[in-house]
This record gives sequence, structure tokens and C-alpha cells, in this order.
Amino acid sequence: MIQTAMLIAIGYICNSLIIVPLGFVRIAPMQHVMNIITSALLGPWYSLAQAFGVSFLRNITGTGSLLAFPGSMIGAFLSGLLFRHYKKFWQLGVGEVVGTGMLGALLSYPIARLILSQEATLFGFLPAFFLSSLTGTLIGIIIVKQAKDKNLFKQLGEKEND
Repeated sequence: MIQTAMLIAIGYICNSLIIVPLGFVRIAPMQHVMNIITSALLGPWYSLAQAFGVSFLRNITGTGSLLAFPGSMIGAFLSGLLFRHYKKFWQLGVGEVVGTGMLGALLSYPIARLILSQEATLFGFLPAFFLSSLTGTLIGIIIVKQAKDKNLFKQLGEKEND
């Protein structure tokens, strides 16, 4: 729980510093970096908690929107789940990009239309969420891979038959 709290704090600070406005969506690639790191280190449930914590903090301080919840939480959980099962770094990326870039975008559309009363098109969400998740995922995988290569974390293991 302490590690998750630390990752929430780091994620919140990083997401507050690096936000890219893209139409009616503010993309935060650092959220995806944190999702990848948390998924690799702690697993799907802690990654889900980290994504929720960062989204909550961003919302109450005005640096995020309600779209941050489905946008980050699905990818965080899916990347952790796939990595826990397969222990392959590329599965972290698949989970994050599919979970956030596709499923998160699809779930954010009705939220934007109904709750936020914004004129939004589905095709406006997909490219923005996909680009954000892809960028953050690539950075996150590089960081996790470097951490493993330098033996920074014992629990960070990938199967040897890559």
C-alpha cells in the first residue's frame, strides 16, 4: 500500500506537469507511464488503485476530468492482469493501449455526452486516447525494461523465452 501511495504521488505530480490539451480532451501520457510501472511492480489491483488515486487527485484539483477514470483505470488493470499472467513486457503495452486507448475511449464517450454535456464524437476520443496511451506506454516499457536490466527490482521478472 505504501508503494502504491508513493506511485500515486509521483503520478499526480508528473501528470500535473505534463498535460497536452487536444480538443476537448486533455491527454496525460505520464498516467500511462505510471500504469505500466505499477502493473509491472505490483500487479493489476494495485495498478487499478493507483490509476483511481491519480484520477481522483487530478479531478479534485482541477487538472483532470471525469474522463480520466475510465481512461486510466481500464488500461491499468488490463496491463497488470496480462503481465501477471504472461510475464512479458509487451503484454504491459497491449493491456494499456487496448484498455485505455480503445476501451477507455469507448467508455468515455457516453460520459462526455451525458454527464459533461459536451458535443463529442467517438472519433475524437479514439485518436486522442490512443496517442496518449501509446506514447506513455512506450516510455513506461523502456523504464521498466531498464529497471529490470539493472536489477533494481527483484519482483520484476520476465520469462526467459522471449
